[in-house]
Amino acid sequence: MRMRTILGVTGLIALGAGAGTPAWAQPPSDAAALDSLTRIQHYQARRESSSNQDVTKNSDSRPIEPGATLVLADVDGPGVITHVWTTINTKDPFYPRSLIVRIYWDGSDKPSVEAPLGDFFGVGNAARASFTSAPVVNSAYGRARSCFWEMPFRKHAKVTVTNDSNAYRTDSFYYYLDWRKYDALPDDIAYFHAQYRQQAPAEPGNYTILDTKGRGHYVGTVYSVLQTEIGWFGEGDDFFFVDGEEVPSLRGTGTEDYFGDAWGFRTFETPYFGVPVWEGYYAGDRVSAYRWHIKDPIPFTKSLKVTIEHKGSIYGEGAPIPEFLGQYHERPDWVSSVAFWYQTPAAGPATPLPPLENRVAPYRVIGAKSLEVKAAPEQLLVKSDDDILYLPSKPDARLEVTFDAAEPGRYQVNAILTYSFLGGVYQPFLDDRPIGGPLDLCIAGEDEKWVCLDLHDLVAGKHTLRFEGRGASPNTRTLVGKPNGFGMTKLVLLRLEDVPGYQRTLKSLEAAPPSAPAAPPAAK
Repeated sequence: MRMRTILGVTGLIALGAGAGTPAWAQPPSDAAALDSLTRIQHYQARRESSSNQDVTKNSDSRPIEPGATLVLADVDGPGVITHVWTTINTKDPFYPRSLIVRIYWDGSDKPSVEAPLGDFFGVGNAARASFTSAPVVNSAYGRARSCFWEMPFRKHAKVTVTNDSNAYRTDSFYYYLDWRKYDALPDDIAYFHAQYRQQAPAEPGNYTILDTKGRGHYVGTVYSVLQTEIGWFGEGDDFFFVDGEEVPSLRGTGTEDYFGDAWGFRTFETPYFGVPVWEGYYAGDRVSAYRWHIKDPIPFTKSLKVTIEHKGSIYGEGAPIPEFLGQYHERPDWVSSVAFWYQTPAAGPATPLPPLENRVAPYRVIGAKSLEVKAAPEQLLVKSDDDILYLPSKPDARLEVTFDAAEPGRYQVNAILTYSFLGGVYQPFLDDRPIGGPLDLCIAGEDEKWVCLDLHDLVAGKHTLRFEGRGASPNTRTLVGKPNGFGMTKLVLLRLEDVPGYQRTLKSLEAAPPSAPAAPPAAK
């Protein structure tokens, strides 16, 4: 009976009453998992962390230099990793894609887990978002990441994080890694795997999420898209080919259907599926979705191949509204994924990890020190190499930053703004034209947020981004005056013509196919 309770908390590696029970036995209910806590636990609780060796000190993080690797854990088994948490301080705006998580089981020199840190924790495209699911939680505006996947090992486990950036140092990497030390593990234990893939842009034919050989069960998908065309990317179906099937035994009805949604996407979260990031239907917009097969793991005895179509609607640039060109075309979006599964024997990566310059779109980052800045009034304006901070006393203050567009084109203009309890309300303008509505920069905590200021056709040369004060936030709680604070660390420009796969006028589709409806249907 002791063996039955070893891995009984999440039930992902479920054990039955008999010695021959397969690894994909029915997971226990939440009530059964709570019931297991009433029994004596037969393991030693262990933790690896970034805690300072001197417990009287508060510097409890580790730096990771460009190109360097930090070892989070290097421990002997038998054991089970049960919890990983991390938070990071760095000036790298793309650190969720720059930092790579790798996990090696039982002395293998090939990692069974290899994925960018952000994607491993459920959010792709170097974006950040808070969400809560059963095995993975992102909090602190997406800056704190936790997972509770159970990861067993018989002899040894090594967990590392590598900084692939050659430009940014990771100043502070905080982490907890909790694990259990056992005397023995059951014979039918399977190894945890998570592997990243991408196509940028997507190639003709179905996109492969996983192609593996062994025995085990599939438990999750994180799927991310950076869109290169106007329209809806998600008409594609998912397919699971089990044990060499020519015809998949599991077939889907649409991308949003697989991720538990319908009629397009919007941000939402549930324990087992959700969409933490959804920016819209235009080129440059990003999306990330997750689907955890915790209640419905997919077993295989020899092999498993998981694919998905990348088809959807496409619009041209007609006037006065975009012209509908078709509902079910293959699209050249940037697609990426992490597959999560258990199997034996442990496997290494099936495909090489793409280099960082191919994992991130060709954004141009303009730091604070490179921006021309003016403010009215000028008092309490502080500009450093890393930040622009402005605390004006007037509610109608304004701040301007000037930047240069090296080439003409269509640009996605993004600003990394500082949100804090001192933040005010500001209306953005680009070259004297208002952009959207006012931005409320007041929050109870503190954060630097990536704010998309939309798409703009820019000529080569200088352009001005202006932020006009609209007074204090209605959410402010200060008792001394009404703060009108503003802060910025970077501008991030994406010239869409530089993105492989981007199509602006879509002249390759001269007209909708004859079978296409006259009016654009709703995305399902």
